[in-house]
Amino acid sequence: MALVGVFAFIQVYSVQSILPQLQHDLNASIVQIGNSVGVTVLAVALMSPFVGMLSDAFGRKWLIVGSVFALALPTALIPLVQTVHGLLVLRFLQGLAVPGVSVVAIAYIGEEFRGAAMIRVVTLYVTGSVLGGFSGRFILGHLTEYMPWRAAFGVMAVLNLVGAFVVWRGLPASRRFVANARFTSGLATLRLLVCNPYLQAACALGFTVLFALIGLFTFVNLHLAAAPYHFSPGQLANIFAVYLLGVVVTPLAGRIIPRIGVRRTILSALVLSALGVLLTLLQPSWVIVIALAIAACGVFIIQSAVMSFIAYRITEGRSLASGLYYSAYYCGGFTGAWVCGLAYTWGAWPGTVLALALAQALGWLIAWRFIPGPPKAG
Repeated sequence: MALVGVFAFIQVYSVQSILPQLQHDLNASIVQIGNSVGVTVLAVALMSPFVGMLSDAFGRKWLIVGSVFALALPTALIPLVQTVHGLLVLRFLQGLAVPGVSVVAIAYIGEEFRGAAMIRVVTLYVTGSVLGGFSGRFILGHLTEYMPWRAAFGVMAVLNLVGAFVVWRGLPASRRFVANARFTSGLATLRLLVCNPYLQAACALGFTVLFALIGLFTFVNLHLAAAPYHFSPGQLANIFAVYLLGVVVTPLAGRIIPRIGVRRTILSALVLSALGVLLTLLQPSWVIVIALAIAACGVFIIQSAVMSFIAYRITEGRSLASGLYYSAYYCGGFTGAWVCGLAYTWGAWPGTVLALALAQALGWLIAWRFIPGPPKAG
């Protein structure tokens, strides 16, 4: 499941480390180049509910493997783009393939594992997702130090083809999946889930979480590529090493959540993440890197807690519930890329930080008001 997370997310955020280079070569505006991340997560948001219904009807593993393979196809076409609009189209197509992994994986875990074991496997999957998000940024950023970015995307496509083979060979088939191919039953389940207050709270919280994460890690690259820092693509790629903290923090979250509860975990992690965002206003680049690490750790913990909360509270239509959550989550990411692009245009990095802080404050209020306390998840 950790490897599934790696290959699902290796393409989603990969362009972040070379955004200044893409902006220059494709003659794009700040908002347009920010949307090269935003359109991918928008595609994930739009596709997630449909993939959830498809998976509940026809199964898990085949959809996961096929989606990892499908990610390679638009990636292989990116070297051919000549305009930012062409890049946006292919990035959107990449996003359409991601829910076949991210949505279905959570449903798979919810069916195959129980109790504390389920929470541990969820955190392993999130750990893999974190590693995949880091790897895409790190590999693409450093490849462009040695080859044109167009050739580097060809290498990224090969990585996804390898990943599809690895997942196909290594992921066990479902043992407890029960197909529900009736469309009317799926609609009835959809109505129940949309009205479920636990899922509503999780979706609203997820919206604010990815709003802040996408806004932060997209536009900090433009901030650090400009004066007085002038970071190269390789240096920007190195910044995403803070994501490796998620490999440590996320499994620890799997132990913390059953002890102190989902609500307390989320509230504490939101405060931690907001602190990191505010610290990026300081001048030294090493302080900004530490601040990004703090903000990222908070987000990793929140994501593990919310996903565990959904897997624990939702017992029917798990794949569709995951799809609805990811739809709200990635809508938040698209909105964050767009709003923070406007904020960066208007007020540079301080304007972006203001937008991020407001989103995180809203997330804290949602968790405090709508995420229930004990009984604890797990």
